[in-house]
Amino acid sequence: MGSFPNVLLILALGLLQAVEGSMIQLNGNSYDGIVIAINPNVPEDEKLIQKTKEMVTEASTFLFSATSKRVYFRNVSILIPMTWTSKPEYLTPKLESYEKADVIVADSYLKYGNDPYTLQYGQCGEKGRYIHLTPNFLLDDNLHIYGPRGKVFVHEWAHLRWGVFDEYNFDQPFYRTRKNTVEATRCSKDITGVNRVLKCNNKSCAIKLCKTNRQTGMYETKCQFIPEKSQKAKASIMFMQSLDSVAEFCTAKTHNADAPNLQNKMCNRRSTWEVIMDSEDFRNISLMAGMGSPPPPTFSLLKAKEHVVCLVLDKSGSMSMNNRLSNLVEAAELYLLQIVEMGSWVGMVTFDSDAEIQNNLTQIVPGNATQEIIERLPKVANGGTSICGGIKTGFQVITQSNRSISGSEIVLLTDGEDNEISTCLDEVKQSGAVIHTVALGPDASRELEKLSLMTGGYRVTPKGSMTDLIDAFSRITSRSGDLSQKAIQLESKSVMLNSKEWINGTVTVDSTVGNDTFFVITWTESVPKIYLQDPKGKEYQNADFSVNKLNSKAARLRIPDPAETGNWIYKLQNENGLQTLTLTVTTRAKSPAVLPVIATVHVNQSTGHFPSPMTVYAQVSQGFLPVLGAKVTAIIETEHGSQETLELWDNGAGADTVKNDGIYSRYFTSYHENGRYSLKVLVQARNSTARLSMRSPQSRAMYVPGYVDHGKIILNPPRPEVKGKEMEVKIEDFSRVTTGDSFTMTGVPSGQLPDKFPPGKITDLTVKFQADHILLSWTAPGDDFDKGRADHYKIRMSENFVHLRDHFDKATPVNTSGLKPKEANSKETFKFKPETLKIVNGTKVYIAIQAVDDANLTSELSNIAQAVKFIPPHPVPSTEAPCPNRDSTSYSINVVATIIWAVVGAAATINIF
Repeated sequence: MGSFPNVLLILALGLLQAVEGSMIQLNGNSYDGIVIAINPNVPEDEKLIQKTKEMVTEASTFLFSATSKRVYFRNVSILIPMTWTSKPEYLTPKLESYEKADVIVADSYLKYGNDPYTLQYGQCGEKGRYIHLTPNFLLDDNLHIYGPRGKVFVHEWAHLRWGVFDEYNFDQPFYRTRKNTVEATRCSKDITGVNRVLKCNNKSCAIKLCKTNRQTGMYETKCQFIPEKSQKAKASIMFMQSLDSVAEFCTAKTHNADAPNLQNKMCNRRSTWEVIMDSEDFRNISLMAGMGSPPPPTFSLLKAKEHVVCLVLDKSGSMSMNNRLSNLVEAAELYLLQIVEMGSWVGMVTFDSDAEIQNNLTQIVPGNATQEIIERLPKVANGGTSICGGIKTGFQVITQSNRSISGSEIVLLTDGEDNEISTCLDEVKQSGAVIHTVALGPDASRELEKLSLMTGGYRVTPKGSMTDLIDAFSRITSRSGDLSQKAIQLESKSVMLNSKEWINGTVTVDSTVGNDTFFVITWTESVPKIYLQDPKGKEYQNADFSVNKLNSKAARLRIPDPAETGNWIYKLQNENGLQTLTLTVTTRAKSPAVLPVIATVHVNQSTGHFPSPMTVYAQVSQGFLPVLGAKVTAIIETEHGSQETLELWDNGAGADTVKNDGIYSRYFTSYHENGRYSLKVLVQARNSTARLSMRSPQSRAMYVPGYVDHGKIILNPPRPEVKGKEMEVKIEDFSRVTTGDSFTMTGVPSGQLPDKFPPGKITDLTVKFQADHILLSWTAPGDDFDKGRADHYKIRMSENFVHLRDHFDKATPVNTSGLKPKEANSKETFKFKPETLKIVNGTKVYIAIQAVDDANLTSELSNIAQAVKFIPPHPVPSTEAPCPNRDSTSYSINVVATIIWAVVGAAATINIF
C-alpha cells in the first residue's frame, strides 16, 4: 500500500475541521459575538493581531455603507493559540473555541496561495461554515491583487452570513449573448476591460490576443478578462471587490442575469442584494439614516490556559438496566485512556439523588495518574437523578483546583428524567462553561439539549450499548484545533452472533495515523476467541489482550507506536450462546508534521419539524484539501432502535451544492417517531479510489490577474497554478468512523406517514443547442427529495428568464411523454426539437424543470439554464483572428508582447499599442 504523497503532507499543521456552530448575533444594527481564531501552529506574531483588527475595523465601515447604513460589526473576539506567550491583556475564553470560530487564520496548501475563501455548502440564502484567511494575506501587501482587506472581508462575510455566491466563474469566464457577442462573466456588465491570454512563469509573461474557436465562436480556454483600473460601476462586491469604484452589491437593476455564475445558478438568477434583503438579518431591520459612520468595533483577546474537563456521571438506579453502568465504565475508561488529549486536566463527579466528588482535577500524563480516576468510576447504581446537583458539583471540582469555570468543559451523562434542570439554566449560562450532554436511552431528560445548545457543547444520544457509548465519548474531543492530539476512530462494529459463528474483517491503518492505537473488544456473555494479524503478519490472540478489571466483558490491546501501516485482519468467534460482540479501533496522528484525514458530520438544524427534511453533511478532508471518491455512509437511529442508512453523495445535485468539494450530502426524510435521533458516519476509501483535490475552493475572493491603467496593462504576480495532472492526486486507502451531534424531530404523526415529501430540486440542469435540437442533462431527483424515483417531469422554456422563473406554468411546455424518470442520482439526458421557436443565429432560450411524484407533489423550480444558438459565419474565419473586445477603448493591438519580471513577485507593466 502506498503512502500519501509527502508533498501533500508537509502542510500547515492542525488545520480546521468543519465548524459546528456560531455565536454571532445581530442586536439591533450591530453584529456581536464574532470569533476569529488563530490556528495553534501559526508562529507567534503580534502584527497578525493588529492587522486583523485593522481589517475588521475597515470592513465594518465598508459594510455599513454597502448595506445602506443597516449593519456593522460591534464586538469581535480574537482567539489566541495556547502555544503563544500569555499576556495580561489576554482574557479567558468562555464558549469561544477554534472549532466553532467564524473566521480562522491558518496556513493553507502552498499551491492555493493566499486566496481568502468561505467554506459554503448550503443552498442559496443558507449560512456558510467559516471564512479562511492565511497569515500571509493579513501581513503582506495584497491590495493590488484582492483590494483592501476590509472590502475582501465583506465579500467573504456575504458568503458566510447571507448565503450568496460569487458572480465570476473561472470555469466559464465568458458567455455568448443574444447579440452574438461574447461577454465576460461578471456583475455588473458596466465593468469594462480587455480580454487577453496571459502565459506566465516565474520570470516572464507573454500577453496575447484571444483567439476564437471556429465551431463555437467562444474565446480560447486561456483567455482572461482584465479590468480597467478606473471604473464608474459601483457593483459588485461579489464580482471584483478590488476595484476602487466598487462599493455595492448587484441589485435587481444592475444584476447580470445572463452570466453563467454560481449566484445565478444557485439563486435562480436573483441578484445578491435581493437574496441579502430576504435574509433573516434584514427582514425587520431599520436604517440608521442619522449616523454618518458606525463606531469602531470592540476587540477582546482571548487565550485558554489549559484544557479542563470534568466528567459528571449518572449512577442512579436506572443505570443498572441493560448493563448501562458496566458499559459506561468501559466507555469512560476508553475516554480517559484514548480520547482526551495528553496534558488535559480531568476531574470526576458521580450523582444520583446527591452528587459526590470522586476526583479533583488530575493532569492526564503518561503514567498512573489516569488510573486513579479509572479506579473511582461508579460500580453500583441506585437512587434518584439530580442533574443540576451533578453540574454544580462539577463546577466545585474546577474551582477547588483554582481553575476558572469559564472555558472549562463538563461531560454530563445521564439516563434519567429530572424536572428541575430549569433551576440551574441561568447559573450554567453565566458560568461560561461548555456542557457536553450524553442522553442515554429514551428516558433521558428532554431538557438536556438546552444545556448543550446554550453553551455550544456536543450532544449525543447513544442507546446504551457498548459501541454506542464508545462512539459517544469519541465525539467529545478537544476544540483547540490541534489535530495532532485528536483521537480518530478507524472502526466501530457491533454484531450479534450465534454459537460458533465468526465475525471477520479488516481495519486499515493509513500512513497518517498510528500513534496510541487501541483495539477494544467487548462481549455480552462470554469472552470470544480473538485473532488479530498486522500487515507484516504478526499475530495477536486472547493472551495479548488485557481484560478490564472493572468490566470483565471488555478486552483491550494497545499497539506499540507507530502501528504498522496497512490492513489489519481480525477474526472473532463466539464460542458459546447467542451474544453481541463489538470491535472499536482508535488512533491518533502518526506525526505532528503529517495531517491525518479527518471526517466530520452534522445536520443543518438541531431541531426539525415534520415534514421538513433534515440535511446531512459529512466533510472529508486532509487539512484544507478535500478528499474525493470515498464511500460515505450515514447511519441515523431513533432512541427506540429504528435505523436508516443513507449513502451520502458529492455529486453537486439535490442537497449537495458543489460537485467534488469533499462535502458529501443527502436529505433525510425517513422519520419514524418524535424525539432524538443519533447520527454516525462511516467513511471508507478502498481500491485506490480516493484522491485529494487541488482545485481552488469555491466562494473565494477573486485573484485579479492585472489591470488596464491609462492604456497600459499592469500585471500582478501570476497566481500559483496547479497543472491539470496535479488537480487530483490519488491517496492510499483509509477508513474513518465519526459521530455527529444528535438532533430532535417534532410533529411526526403516528402510524403510516403521509407522503408529504416532493421530489428534490434539480440544481445542475445544463442545456445546449445541437443543430435544430436542444439537449438537456441533469441529475435525477427522487420521489422523496433524493430518494426513490419521480413519476414524471415538467419541462418549460421561454425567451425571457423572468417570465420563466415567476410564471413557470404559463411558459411554453416541452413534450416529455417519452421521458421516464430514472432512479435518484442517475444521469438524465433529453433531446427535443423546439417546434414553436424560430432558431436563428443568436437565438437564446431559457429552460427549467420540475419533477412530480406519484402523489402529485411537485419539486421546486430547477436552476434556470440557458442555451444560445451559434451559427459559424460562412466562410469560417481563421482561428488566428483576434477576438473582438467589448470595451469602448480603441486600441490597435496587433503584436504579441512578452514582459520580463524585473523583480520576482513585483507587478509588471506593458504599453498597449
